[in-house]
Amino acid sequence: MHVATTAIALIALIIRGEWRNWKTYHSTLLFVAMGNLLYNFLTANYFLWRLDADFLSNHTLTEMLYTFIVFPATALMFLRDFPKDLQGKILRNLKWIALYAVWELVFVMTGHIEYQYGWSLWWSIAFLFVMFPLFRLHHTHPLLTYVLSGIVAVATLWLFEVPVQIPVELRNLYGQ
Repeated sequence: MHVATTAIALIALIIRGEWRNWKTYHSTLLFVAMGNLLYNFLTANYFLWRLDADFLSNHTLTEMLYTFIVFPATALMFLRDFPKDLQGKILRNLKWIALYAVWELVFVMTGHIEYQYGWSLWWSIAFLFVMFPLFRLHHTHPLLTYVLSGIVAVATLWLFEVPVQIPVELRNLYGQ
């Protein structure tokens, strides 16, 4: 399912021709990838949600597909030709939130995602209402977006009591 999702994201990007505009949105695509890497790093021993691997991959490879292909591809499609009017902006956000929510619902129904520690599909949908506007905000006001993303990350870690620890490997690097 995750390999198919990656293929669909790539095919949609190619068919729509939006891959040509990657340079315009490059910093936001990196922001998207960084966000997923940061989630995986901070919650390595306490995943709120975890994508269950497909037959062709393991958990690490699955996360790499999303981090470097699926999320940047969908962010690029979301940002391309972003509407200027308020109604258009709201509809664009709602369209992508609905698409991601339905896709995740399919993952839930097919057992391709696992929730833990109080996270649920409803929390994911609430997160989407923050995530997509932050993509657009990052494109126009990146510094503000880093501050707001930090607040969202800390609030999420606090709300779900995620025990953030420095991994043993890093502690050993610094002799602690």
